[in-house]
Amino acid sequence: MKIAMLGHKRIPSREGGVEIVVEELATRMVKLGNEVTCYNRKGKHVLDKNQKIEKQKEYKGVKIKEVFTIDKKGLAAMTSSFFATLKVLFSKNEIVHYHAEGPCAMIPIIKLFSKKRVIATIHGLDWQRAKWGGFATKYIKFGEKMAVKYADEIIVLSENVKKYFKDTYNRETIFIPNGVNKPNIVKPDVITKMYKLKNDDYFLFLGRIVPEKGIHYLIDAFNNIKTNKKLVVAGGASDTDDYFIELQNKAKNNKNIIFTGFIQGKELEELYSNAYVYILPSDLEGMPLSLLEAMSYGNCCLTSNIQECSTVMEDKGITFEKANIVDLAKKMQKLNDNIDLVKKYKKNAQSYILKKYNWDDVVEKTMKAYK
Repeated sequence: MKIAMLGHKRIPSREGGVEIVVEELATRMVKLGNEVTCYNRKGKHVLDKNQKIEKQKEYKGVKIKEVFTIDKKGLAAMTSSFFATLKVLFSKNEIVHYHAEGPCAMIPIIKLFSKKRVIATIHGLDWQRAKWGGFATKYIKFGEKMAVKYADEIIVLSENVKKYFKDTYNRETIFIPNGVNKPNIVKPDVITKMYKLKNDDYFLFLGRIVPEKGIHYLIDAFNNIKTNKKLVVAGGASDTDDYFIELQNKAKNNKNIIFTGFIQGKELEELYSNAYVYILPSDLEGMPLSLLEAMSYGNCCLTSNIQECSTVMEDKGITFEKANIVDLAKKMQKLNDNIDLVKKYKKNAQSYILKKYNWDDVVEKTMKAYK
């Protein structure tokens, strides 16, 4: 099949979960004999403005086409998805796969002027995210409605979102969660040189620095527990510089809180491999890839009790009441003081998550939706 993917920022990239999903799907579909074209945004790296974006026409057999993008908050996704849609309209692609709600606003252009089959993956209810203003929120909600009206199939990543589409629009959707790969677990080297971190001596948050991830709860809770361990907040700000400054102010009197900025490669592997506990205190998630990755490294995980996290972990991790700093601090203290409990959760995490969330299964189900 000839498949187009758009709505992501660019591949290969770790600018967000969407980019990881698109890369995993596209590269695996090519291996199965399909022709896949990914329409990448032009512009700077969203989480690291200093990172150089290399131009390429192909990645692991996937064709790459860059599209015109106005590189400003609120306009980048809109303009890139519009120009990508125009390119797709006049292409030979038979399947058009939109990722995320905002880009789905362009689906009518494909459906009204071609017979191409359109699939939309809703990675989360993006209009609920705190970083967007009034117009952006309405535009993303419009994209959601266009997906409901015009997409041939809608893929959702959680049972919660599946229920939302049924209750709100009486629209049936297909539940296909994300997958995860088996990683290399490595000893600390780079992180020791850069941050003086050793195995099991830090709590870890790893993800985008945005309000809905609940990092402000985490810093407040960490400031209220008795521990010799550090707190590592790893990730870059995504159109949320004010929030990042707010977090730094909360942490300024605690020398054991470390902000790394955007990370990738060996630094990323080492942080996952050597964490004492991975913490995801989110108010809102679609399908948290960072949680899947943390468990794939054999981490003990502590998350908010939102369904998108608790259903991933089942009984293989610990939850606290969403937005409850006192409960979060209580659970962190308990894990800090009880290494045997942490070891118990670490022991079963990897085998469980690798079996439950497999990328080859995800690709098989997605291809079925295409057909």
